[in-house]
This record gives sequence, C-alpha cells and structure tokens, in this order.
Amino acid sequence: MKTLKIAIQKSGRLNEKSVELLKNCGLSFENYKSSLISPVSNFPLEILFLRDDDIPEYVQDGIADLGIVGENVIQETEVKVSYLQKLGFGKCSLKVAITNNSDIEQLSDLNGKSIATTYPVILGKFLQKNSIDADIRTISGSVEISPGLGLADAICDLVSTGGTLKSNGLKAFADVMSSEAVLIGRKGSENDILIQELIQRIQSVLRAKETKYVVLNAPSANLAEVLALLPGVKSPSVVPLAEEGWVAVHTVIPERDFWDRISQLKQAGAQGIVVMPIEKIIL
Repeated sequence: MKTLKIAIQKSGRLNEKSVELLKNCGLSFENYKSSLISPVSNFPLEILFLRDDDIPEYVQDGIADLGIVGENVIQETEVKVSYLQKLGFGKCSLKVAITNNSDIEQLSDLNGKSIATTYPVILGKFLQKNSIDADIRTISGSVEISPGLGLADAICDLVSTGGTLKSNGLKAFADVMSSEAVLIGRKGSENDILIQELIQRIQSVLRAKETKYVVLNAPSANLAEVLALLPGVKSPSVVPLAEEGWVAVHTVIPERDFWDRISQLKQAGAQGIVVMPIEKIIL
C-alpha cells in the first residue's frame, strides 16, 4: 500500500500544534526530536520533521506529499503548491514597524527609507504594489534591534502579540499580510484517496474545536422558540422527558454563538443547560 509523507516543523512555533492536530486525528506516532522521520503505526503515513523554510519546496518537488507550514513561508519561498486546508493556529501578521519617535506618518514616507526584514520577497511585492521605493535590507535573525543600531529606519517582521515590538521601542505601522498554518499538497494531488481521507480527519477535528455539544431541558410549549436558537449540525434532537410537558434538546452549536444566545435560551424557558466539548465531527 502507498505510504504518504507529511512534512511538519521540527521545532518552532508550529511544531507543537501540528503534532497535537495529527494525534487528535487518531494517528499514533512518536515525536522523535532527534529523528527526521516518524512512522505512523495505524495509517499509511510517515511524518518528516523539517525546517519550516524547507517544507514548501519538499512538497513542491514531491519528496513530501503534504506539509503543514505558515502562509508567510509559502509566499516568501514562491513555491507552487496547493492550499488544501487552513488549520486555525499559528495566526500572526507580517507588519512594517517603526520606532516610537519616527517621523514616518504614512506609507509614502517610506520612500527613500531602509527596511530590515527576513522576508524580502513579500516586502518587495508590498512596496511595489504601493509604489514605494525603499531599501530592503535582508537580515537573518532578530530584526527588531536594527533601528536601535542604526541599521534601518523600519522593520518588516511577524507580529503575534506585539510584545517584542514594544520591548524594542517599536510600534506597528502597516499590515503587509496575515498568516496562519495551512495544509499544503503537491499540485494535482488533491484527489488522491489517502490525502482526502486524511483531510477528512483533519476537518473533523477542526469542526469539533469550534463547536460544543449542548443538552438542555425546555417546556414543550416553548420548543419552537428554543429550536430557533439552536440550529444544530442537521437539526437538534428532541427527546420527551418523564415529566409531562418537558423535552430534552440535544444539539451542536458554534461556541461563539452559544454565549450570545444563552440569555435568550433562558428567557425561552431552557433549564439544566449542559455544555460539553466535542472530540470530532464527521459530516
């Protein structure tokens, strides 16, 4: 039987979440920190642990069938791969940042300035799109110290919380792109049966993270009003209770919607509301 290969980050901000996602998909493997390959014992899959910059090229060249990597890395390496699924973690933004006392007030003020970055390709396209002529200075490592050392007037780097910028006397100035972890595949491999099966597992885990299983009791007379607030995956399940005139309602609802509707549910007579996590949802 064919064995798929999926490349994930060996170390760094996406490693832990990538491993967690694959294990939540029911895949059994060891996360060998000192090894490049880890076989999955219950699915025809091998996991390659690589540098994130290498993952897109490994997928493009067919060394790996799939990869989990940040969108920023794909854009910077300019490889030709297929986006198969956004994964909802590793979210960050690539931003231009300036010093707190900078005289730069609008994008056009970047003309003639120098910008330090580890993403020269993405930054170059951004500057070209906005008709800005600036000097891009490619730096490996921490670019946040560049303005303080007089190496650049501004920087372009990934920002998650903004804490690193603040500690270096910088502030975000312009958004270049948003990024999150994505599942990628080789061009033309989207219809592979094994790949589709793995994508289905991943999607079931992602759906479960966004939803909650809700059970509540409600007066039969108010059932229509309660059901209007609880759409469910297909439709809620309604079970008569031993006490006449009452029913139990079972449903699945996006967590973000539930907290907005809980007061409305209580006003409709809902009682004994129980909210439980879901492991997987398969449509």
